[in-house]
Amino acid sequence: MCCWLAFLNGVIPEARAAQSARPNILWISSEDHGPHMGCYGDAFATTPNVDRLAARGMIYTRAWSSAPVCAPARTTIISGLYASSTGAEHMRSMVPFPAGKKMFPQFLRQAGYYCSNNAKEDYNLDKPGRVWDDSSRKAHWRNRKPGQPFFAVFNSEKSHESKLRVRPHQQMHDPAKVRVPDYHPDTPEVRQDWAQYYDIVTEADADAGERLKELAEAGLAEDTIVFYWADHGSGMPRSKRWPYNSGLQVPLVVYIPDKFKDLRPPEYKSGGKSDRLVSFVDFAPTVLSLAGIQPPDWMQGRAFLGKFLEAPRSFVHGFRGRMDERDDLVRSVTDGRYVYIRNYMPHKIYGQHIDYMFQTPTTRVWKQLHDQVKLTPVQDIFWNTKAPEELFDLQSDPDEVNNLAASPAHQQIKTRLRKAQQELTRSIRDVGFLPEGELFSRANGGSPYDMGHNAGKYPFERVFEAAELASMLEAAAVPELKQRFKDNDSAVRCWAALGMLMRGEEGVRATHEELATALADSSPYVRIAAAEALGRYGSDADLKRALNALVELVSIAKNGVFVSMAALNALDALGDKAGPAAQAIQAMPSQGKVPDARYAPYVPRLLEDLQARFRSERQ
Repeated sequence: MCCWLAFLNGVIPEARAAQSARPNILWISSEDHGPHMGCYGDAFATTPNVDRLAARGMIYTRAWSSAPVCAPARTTIISGLYASSTGAEHMRSMVPFPAGKKMFPQFLRQAGYYCSNNAKEDYNLDKPGRVWDDSSRKAHWRNRKPGQPFFAVFNSEKSHESKLRVRPHQQMHDPAKVRVPDYHPDTPEVRQDWAQYYDIVTEADADAGERLKELAEAGLAEDTIVFYWADHGSGMPRSKRWPYNSGLQVPLVVYIPDKFKDLRPPEYKSGGKSDRLVSFVDFAPTVLSLAGIQPPDWMQGRAFLGKFLEAPRSFVHGFRGRMDERDDLVRSVTDGRYVYIRNYMPHKIYGQHIDYMFQTPTTRVWKQLHDQVKLTPVQDIFWNTKAPEELFDLQSDPDEVNNLAASPAHQQIKTRLRKAQQELTRSIRDVGFLPEGELFSRANGGSPYDMGHNAGKYPFERVFEAAELASMLEAAAVPELKQRFKDNDSAVRCWAALGMLMRGEEGVRATHEELATALADSSPYVRIAAAEALGRYGSDADLKRALNALVELVSIAKNGVFVSMAALNALDALGDKAGPAAQAIQAMPSQGKVPDARYAPYVPRLLEDLQARFRSERQ
């Protein structure tokens, strides 16, 4: 029997490294897959390595990523702070790290740990100094000093969304046997993608097996605490990028050797399950706790293992910001059974055109069937605008398609979860309610997190209240929003204009004078929101003024990447009405100064989408 199998079956090789007083900690991470594994009861999955690890350790049945895409999720993990509080929620972005704080491996290194990362970082936060001893394709715990405890991360890219669409592909799982969720159409393309998804999860499992084999062969199996986790849910459309349970629930398997049983939680047992709610924001304080380090008070998570174990949380939270070139703002929360979704931009459809997402065959055939009016009502939801609130019962509706937000029997549950979402938003001073460009302009070279905790720079309550009034779509809120066009804070005025845009013709009629005045606002984001409202729902004269305002703001060379993206998204929303601007759009530069190279692809993609539409209309 090889050392790897001996470890997985509980037989420890006699040759062992010197025991350490502190545990080694090994993280095996993978990409873009939910708990579609045998140890989670999925009989269709083929994941023998992680299944054997779970048989020796314990699985968490209610673990949530904080975001349904990798960069903000991994940013939350490395910082111990919700990315929505640091201004790093957008996919992808880059903002300064909060002053005086550290990424958690820096605490470990200070305590004597060797910290290696092989190899993905993908943080949306600038690193505050040296974080890793080695972060590269060559990084490995073997490179530490003799006897030095290690924290090592190995990430498998085998299950990434991009691998879903690789053709040709050697099939392992039969497409005829997959379960197609209710929100997807049952077509050969969809079945192929779902079967291939299971195939690449198997490949990620094989990578995990190799890492466990290395550990066992080195005689370190019983000196090392092992985590297996994925960075968010399935890479399939409407899971990835969406803060439903399907986009946020992840596998989390933890093995703690007997010699460190004092670091186990009370519910730990071999082959067991924990129903404790766990969030990615809890990972940083948990690793510090396992290493015997008191987590700093500023971390927003709770240690669920180790010396500084904290009480279980009642809720876990998710968020969605800008997804590549498309703006959005969604917050979610679950108590383990019910999932509450709060859509702060309900006027935008779920399935906005994101270039990367549309490279997956399922997305394309799904949209094609929508255009052909061949979808069921449940399948068609994704291609329509959103309700301000959604509520799903995972027990009776695991695919999250039956919105109970209006159900009289569920109002108390909805109110409880809504309150939990609002309380977290307030406690972390969520900066996602600002236009993305204002994260930089208000911070003025500092971090959005520190700006967000400065009431003079971010009047949070006024901004948040305006966002709530705007996006709940209640008619009674119109007079209050009308007054907010006069607020001295640009974000409040922006939400007032967005609130009228969300209400369509009715909103434009009610505040036509305010919207017309807002076309000359000092904030480009207010001007853009007002222009989209007037362009979509106003008169021909309104449309002309709106197009002039938007064309003036489109140039990235003149206005910067954030204003340009916002203006291009507004022009896209105008549809055929943007036609008179076609010549001006064709002449717009696609390159300009950006705060970081991560922002560079977005304006070119938006310009190409608009230019392609104009070409199609001429043909």
